[in-house]
Amino acid sequence: MNWRIKPLDLILATAEKKGLKRQLGAFQLTMLGIGAVIGTGIFVLTSVAANKAGPGMMWSFIIAGAVCLLTALIYAEIASMVPVSGSAYTYSYAVLGEVIAWMVGWALILEYAVAAGAVAVGWAGYVNGFLASIGHGLPAFLTAGPADTITLADGTKAAGGFNLVAFLVSAFVTWILVVGTSHSARFTSVLVAVKIIALTVFVVIALPAVDSANFEPMLPNGWGTPLSGVGVLGAAASIFFAYVGFDAVSTAAEETRDPNRNIPIGLIASLVVCTIFYLFVAYAAVGAVGAQPGGALSESKEPLAFVLRQLGWPQVGNWVAAAAIIALPSVVLMMMFGQTRILFTMSRDGLMPDALSKVHPRFHTPHVVTIVTGIAVALFAAIFPVGMLADISNSGTLFAFFVVSLGVMILRVRSPERKRVFRTPLIWVVGPLAMAGCALLFVSLGGYTIKLFLVWAVIGLVLYALYGRNRSHLRDSK
Repeated sequence: MNWRIKPLDLILATAEKKGLKRQLGAFQLTMLGIGAVIGTGIFVLTSVAANKAGPGMMWSFIIAGAVCLLTALIYAEIASMVPVSGSAYTYSYAVLGEVIAWMVGWALILEYAVAAGAVAVGWAGYVNGFLASIGHGLPAFLTAGPADTITLADGTKAAGGFNLVAFLVSAFVTWILVVGTSHSARFTSVLVAVKIIALTVFVVIALPAVDSANFEPMLPNGWGTPLSGVGVLGAAASIFFAYVGFDAVSTAAEETRDPNRNIPIGLIASLVVCTIFYLFVAYAAVGAVGAQPGGALSESKEPLAFVLRQLGWPQVGNWVAAAAIIALPSVVLMMMFGQTRILFTMSRDGLMPDALSKVHPRFHTPHVVTIVTGIAVALFAAIFPVGMLADISNSGTLFAFFVVSLGVMILRVRSPERKRVFRTPLIWVVGPLAMAGCALLFVSLGGYTIKLFLVWAVIGLVLYALYGRNRSHLRDSK
């Protein structure tokens, strides 16, 4: 295979020739980042973390957040140098070559498209539960896909049919993205406000109820070991999903005004805001009702609402659940947004069909790739259960983060003279720590997930050999 590298100057020139309209500022980018991050992870995975690590999930949130913060510092440097769409794919192409870039782009499908479908299914679970509670529930076969199971009226289990609500929310988000990026940003900002208010209300009510006794024993399952999928590290690997999405800010670089300044602000600000909220929420949840494995919190499908109901605030708990229903579509939106921009850039490089890089003459959005992605996500959400590929989504993200961290360090040596508006502080400390953190979380996902990732990687390499290698715009390069 050819390890050809696409020079940074050529990447920038290509973007100027066939680029997207610049219309986003620092505030909009920060809102997009928060919108992508705060979602299913904190509203749902708190119970998963409690079951794996107990009160030790506090450390899990810190570990996952620290790995993401180190990576965000890395992303801020390269994104300000290369303000074009494509995120980790583009950066890898510029530093490590086409094969690695293809593999990163292929892995990012796990981060974005699979995650978007998973969030849509999780959101549909909230909505279907709400509809059933008011006596207007859908027929059971329309509440889950054929790869999922449903509980019939007589208590027996059966295969689902078609997750209608998950399909519809994916279709709606696709329409929002086709209409325009600025519309998407405004829509996301409103939903971000809803989520922030809900989490703030939760912390205000739960924090005064914290009891130190609920933190004992702190580590019921220990720290965990690689491939085990349990303990603090196992929970951190799962909780990592709660932070995934901040890097979607960098996929909007080509649509950002003054990207050299605004992209680093959007990346770091969104992650810092989310991390602070996560730590307060986790501390309040554990301290208020306890979080031992197998306990009530670990079994809850809506852990934050459960905590508030246990504290005697059932109505507020219902409102927090309602906030999740209202706001989670913003996560679907940002996951799909990131996916379309990556595929758009891969198409522009010749590694994907040319039609995927067409820009709508009126809306200035990559409408073809958006529609194709939307159809794929909608069908995925309609067919598969939320838990099937949740961890494999993390595996793709961790692989991409690892490669970007390595690439930025290589670029420091290879092109030290290139202008860097934002420079990662202590790069020779931050970079290796980010890579080590990604590797640690990756092996903590569990053996089954790692096997699935390797199968996905092999499929990607075969597709590159059969299609991308011969159609790349750099195929004639030496």
